[in-house]
Amino acid sequence: MQNPIRATLITVEQARAMLQDQRDQRSEPFPTLALSGQYILPDYRLTRKREAFKIRRHTFLKKHFRSYVAFDSDNGQTLWIHNFPSLSEACFWLNTGLKPNDTDSTSSYQEWKVKYVDEIEVLKEQLRTQHHEKKKAVVPEKKPTVATVKKVKHPKK
Repeated sequence: MQNPIRATLITVEQARAMLQDQRDQRSEPFPTLALSGQYILPDYRLTRKREAFKIRRHTFLKKHFRSYVAFDSDNGQTLWIHNFPSLSEACFWLNTGLKPNDTDSTSSYQEWKVKYVDEIEVLKEQLRTQHHEKKKAVVPEKKPTVATVKKVKHPKK
C-alpha cells in the first residue's frame, strides 16, 4: 500500500530556513521556494506578532511540548503553515487540506484517522526514535571528579 501521508519530520533549523526563504521572497512576483513538499515540525508552535501599524507580520517559532507545526509548500511558490495539537490532525490537514472540525467533505476526520492509522503510527515511531537520539546526544555520562567523603555522626556529649 502506498503511503498517502507524504509528510516528513524536520528540525527547527530547517523550519527557520523555510520561513526565512519565504520572507526573503515576499516581494517577488513569482517566488520559488528552496524546499517544496509537506513537513511537520514537532514540539514547536507558530506565533505571529503584528507591528508597525499592523502592516508587517512577524512569525516566530516557540518551543511547545506536544504541539506540531505543519508546513505545506507542494506548489513550490506558497508556504502554508498551521499549528496543530496532534500529529494525526497535522497529517489530516496536509493530506486533505481540511481541518478536523470542517464539515464540507464526504469523509470526516475520524474516518480518515481509522483508515490511515498505520501510516500515522509510522510517523509517531519516527518521532520517538528522533526524540531518543536527541536525548542520548544531550545527556553525556558524568564522571566523578572529586572523591566522596563519608560523613560520620559524632556522639552527643
